[in-house]
Amino acid sequence: MTQPAPLRKVRPPVPPLHVVLALVIDIVLVLAFVIIGRGNHAEALSVPGILTTWWPFLLGLAVGWLATRAWRYPFALVLPGIPIWLFTVAVGMLFRLLSGQGVAVSFVIVAIIVLGVFLLGWRLIAGAILRRRARARVGQSRGARS
Repeated sequence: MTQPAPLRKVRPPVPPLHVVLALVIDIVLVLAFVIIGRGNHAEALSVPGILTTWWPFLLGLAVGWLATRAWRYPFALVLPGIPIWLFTVAVGMLFRLLSGQGVAVSFVIVAIIVLGVFLLGWRLIAGAILRRRARARVGQSRGARS
């Protein structure tokens, strides 16, 4: 006798606007990391300078989004959040190295920490807000049936 397959919780599709919003948040936070870093090291905040520092991490972010298919659940912390963070740092550092930019150990450590706080932090906050809203909707629908 075969056992029935366990029921999988089916998530509703994510609205396209939410996907765009999540991607824009990630892009802006990686840009903020670059601008803050350049400012702290008294490097020029010129457009060419910012773009030179930004593109490897932007490429890493894109790889993370594609590898995890982040558009399916862009606000989720564990998947895609953690892999996006790790891809952003690892691919970013690899392409900094290949393009002759610095990859000092201290910079790698700072990038891991700051990008982790940025790319995971907003997902933690968004997740808490979404869970709270979902509980409120469930509570309202139960109250309406009483």
